[in-house]
Amino acid sequence: MNNNFDIAIIGMSCRFPGAKNISEFWKNLSGGVESIKHFTDEELMIAGIAESLISNPKYVKASPVLKDPGLFDARFFGLTPNEARTMDPQHRILLECSQEALEHAGYDPERFDGKIGVYAGSAMNTYFINDFLRSRFIDEYIPTLIANDKDFLSTLISYKLNLKGPSINVQTACSTSLVAVHLGCQSLISYESDMVLAGAVSVKVPHISGYICDGGGVVSPDAHVRAFDAQANGTVFGSGAGIVVLKRLSDAIKDNDTIHAIIKGTAVNNDGSQKAGFTAPSVNSQADVVIEALSVADINPETISYLEAHGSGTPIGDPIELSALTKAFRNYTKRNKFCAIGSVKTNVGHLDVAAGAAGLIKTVLALKNKKIPPSLNYSNPNPEIDFNSSPFYVNTKLADWKSNYPLRAGIMSTGMGGTNAHIILEEAPQSKESGTSSKPKLFVLSVKSESALKSSTKRLAEFLSDHPEVNGDDCAHTLQVGRKLFNHRRFFVSTDRFDALELLKQENSKRVFSGTLKNTSKRPIVFLLPGIGDHYVGMGYDLYQDVKVFREEVDRCSEILKSHIDVDIREIIYPSDFKRNEPDSSKGINLKKMLSSRVNKFADTNTQRLNQTLYAQPALFTIEYALAKLWMHLGIIPDAIVGHSMGEYVSACLSGVLSLEDALK
Repeated sequence: MNNNFDIAIIGMSCRFPGAKNISEFWKNLSGGVESIKHFTDEELMIAGIAESLISNPKYVKASPVLKDPGLFDARFFGLTPNEARTMDPQHRILLECSQEALEHAGYDPERFDGKIGVYAGSAMNTYFINDFLRSRFIDEYIPTLIANDKDFLSTLISYKLNLKGPSINVQTACSTSLVAVHLGCQSLISYESDMVLAGAVSVKVPHISGYICDGGGVVSPDAHVRAFDAQANGTVFGSGAGIVVLKRLSDAIKDNDTIHAIIKGTAVNNDGSQKAGFTAPSVNSQADVVIEALSVADINPETISYLEAHGSGTPIGDPIELSALTKAFRNYTKRNKFCAIGSVKTNVGHLDVAAGAAGLIKTVLALKNKKIPPSLNYSNPNPEIDFNSSPFYVNTKLADWKSNYPLRAGIMSTGMGGTNAHIILEEAPQSKESGTSSKPKLFVLSVKSESALKSSTKRLAEFLSDHPEVNGDDCAHTLQVGRKLFNHRRFFVSTDRFDALELLKQENSKRVFSGTLKNTSKRPIVFLLPGIGDHYVGMGYDLYQDVKVFREEVDRCSEILKSHIDVDIREIIYPSDFKRNEPDSSKGINLKKMLSSRVNKFADTNTQRLNQTLYAQPALFTIEYALAKLWMHLGIIPDAIVGHSMGEYVSACLSGVLSLEDALK
């Protein structure tokens, strides 16, 4: 059952090792892919790693890396090449991910009626340390500080995307991204924000590099993360970014958003000093944060069938985490081995501040696909973990996710220094099927450059091809209202997804139009309304059948006209042999023939011509007036109206010179 504190995840974006988007990420997760890159000596030398380090036997030549971490569309965000070059890659990547996440959610911030907040964090700026610490920082202190310091991460996103809700940087080490989500949920619940971006980014520089493992730390000597396993020997730190778009569930349902999952409850706490040392974890505090999240969610853990653990793969950390999780669950249930457990770190390594975001997005995708991905590198349990006496078992194969309850999951994240976070997720509610129609739909692409127009067209074709479940009406709607408006445009009219896909595959289709706006200022709109001449029986028939605004205006005119003429004008425009409540497209082809039989049959005598004029003029007025009101309802407001003959009366009426009653009279 949903409550007023439920939060919907309506959009996501990520850059993780081996995956530049959420589709690739899920493909890797479901396929059991380990995305930790092992480097050759040559690759390391090209990257600038010292030969003495490469030859060091304690140097592990591996890391989870991002593809092309230095690439950035500076022009899109209004930055010069020099500004982009001096900016922390973490700022660049999370800025791009934020834009992508809002597009994934189907929202243009400029047209969203509410405040959008940002809660985000980043890792240490190793780019600045490696490249600018001495040179540029001395010469240009303030610009370099803004482009590189953690303090300006979230505010840069808010500035570039014009977001006017709270913009707050979050820094709690490894738990940063889940803490950001927790704070974002609190902002929504308190109505401080109406939508929230929450996530984090970590980018290591130099990117192609390994690490020293002397056996005394938390890193793995062979660059494999073996969460919960007897051979677990440490973790592997890497680069990644993940961000989600949050909205109050009630608002998301009302606005017909695509809901990927529901956040039922979140909690955050700290270990304090009751532990072995500053960096040591605490069983009691970790258990407490899980209990608090369960309490907020009002969920019995027996209904939770998957848990995404912090799972760093360290011989001490894993047993402590499992002890804490078991202790928390034992407050509610004595059942054993009913909840699958896994760790995304076995796939992509430990992504520092973005680790929790990786686990969150993984779990959301698992809920959507109703599949639990395998946790890798697991053979035998860590001897300090008694799975048989716990609620958990390690899931090692891609499994169908089934439950007698709504699918639910917990996500754990702990930060070095003691800040713990826990989130309870539930599968999205059953969405209403969007209505489909064979009516023409306008598909619009709007981008900032000619090259982007080509790539955007290609991506739309790929999306429609890969997602046969997509409703063409929904796709057209999102492209029109859920994207920012830019100068380079491409559009076409299509009846359905399949027709749209065929058009996009054709390079020079005469049905696809492209152009560039040279002047972005508002261009004047003029309505031109004709007189008697091109009217015919059945004009506007489909609009009358399918469009409420048009139908209401026609009906309104008809009611007013009844006091002036002896017929219902609708029977003149749409004769009784048209089934008004059951559209029949096959009859549309004979409309002009019906003009001959219905109106022009009177054309031989003056009296009959009078009858034709008597009915044709109010009929034409009615259709022109209803059509103009429809355009205005859609936001197409004329700067001027020009009319000829009967069109002059419609123009006068629309501009307020005549009332509708007087014009019809």
